[in-house]
Amino acid sequence: QVQLVESGGGLVQAGESLRLSCVASGTIFSVNAMHWYRQAPGKQREWVTTITRGGDTNYADSVKGRFAISRNNAKNTVYLQMNSLKPEDTGVYFCNAEIMITTRYERHYWGQGTQVTVSS
Repeated sequence: QVQLVESGGGLVQAGESLRLSCVASGTIFSVNAMHWYRQAPGKQREWVTTITRGGDTNYADSVKGRFAISRNNAKNTVYLQMNSLKPEDTGVYFCNAEIMITTRYERHYWGQGTQVTVSS
């Protein structure tokens, strides 16, 4: 059984910062790429950023230069540093991870989400 648990969401004003965390726990052989997605009210879930196990990163254009993803492989944890937040960043942020639960079998897991609200 594998669980992803996000934390760090909250209510902030435009221009402020938040740091999200997501911890993977359970029967884990290794964690490959980790991702953050978000879903605004009334909209589809959208991809935000990805980090590979080796640390390569990629960002959606809407957050490039403001958000930074990082990870601690020893702790099976991924972070999302969000700076210069805008009201349009408001939404539920979800962690997704590609987890090897055996040496041969990979599954994708989702966290339950953490709410980020940015007021203007």
